[in-house]
Amino acid sequence: MTLARRRLLKAAAGAAALVAAPRIAGAQAYPNRPVRIIVGFTAGGPTDLLARMIGQWLSDHLGQQFVVENRPGASGNIATEAVVNAPPDGYTLLLVAPANTINATLFDKLNFNFIRDIAPVAGMMRSLYVMEVNLSVPVKTVPEFIAYAKANPGTINMASAGSGTPQHIAGAMFEMMTGVHMVHVPYRGATPALTDLLGGQVQIMFDNMASSLEHIRAGRLRALGVTAATRFDGLPDVPTVADFVPGFEASAQFGIGAPAGTPAALIDTLNREINAGLADPQIRARLAELSGAVLTGSPADYARLIADETEKWGKVIKAANIKP
Repeated sequence: MTLARRRLLKAAAGAAALVAAPRIAGAQAYPNRPVRIIVGFTAGGPTDLLARMIGQWLSDHLGQQFVVENRPGASGNIATEAVVNAPPDGYTLLLVAPANTINATLFDKLNFNFIRDIAPVAGMMRSLYVMEVNLSVPVKTVPEFIAYAKANPGTINMASAGSGTPQHIAGAMFEMMTGVHMVHVPYRGATPALTDLLGGQVQIMFDNMASSLEHIRAGRLRALGVTAATRFDGLPDVPTVADFVPGFEASAQFGIGAPAGTPAALIDTLNREINAGLADPQIRARLAELSGAVLTGSPADYARLIADETEKWGKVIKAANIKP
């Protein structure tokens, strides 16, 4: 090799190092200014509480403020699109909710592809639903309900927080897997739906455990089964729906995502710190208060979970012809 060629290669290597140096330094310095966590729902709900909980942990341990910004509307699509269009620099994050895996199929025309355009960072919490009935319904078990529903087709009203919500789709999956038919009654939110279930205007609901737990314990509602793969410690005597309907599982997963193209080093930093937060006894206790379990793992683990949930709910939405 000639001396001139060696000098040229050395100069090129030096130039490449200079280009790479700011990127490496940027990753090492992250974050050096406030970070936004965009939430697609109003303040005060479980999604918002999760964002503020992990945001405070990240603020305390990464030395910059992680500020929660609520952008409700269009079942979380407004917030998701805002993050998709943000610079992939780690300073705009998304609180990923069950709606994200549902909306991918529920909405025909979105300006983004969630799996393609959002990079999974870390899971945070898995929560479950409970299949519950008004006390006037003369059943005490899932098999009894199935028999009762088949004997009284079209007379059982199933409440949900709205068309295409997790409660609705969980109920639709139950119909598909058991052959029963219920009349779907969508409400503008879970609270009015639960109120009418308590009042007897509707007969059944697949509700978030955190919302219904105290009503069940107080004897105001009857729990027939929990929707997770295993029993819930807070209701140890209530079986899973899957005990009677093999393969039935419906749960809500929450986590953090970032715009696609966000450097892997930044994602790894966030993943490491979020997992550290989930190991903290105080945070674990707060999640338990929301009837949730910690959802830890690598970005790849979270990506697989999102893909699996998107596929599962997509099949239900298409088979049941659910529209937003």
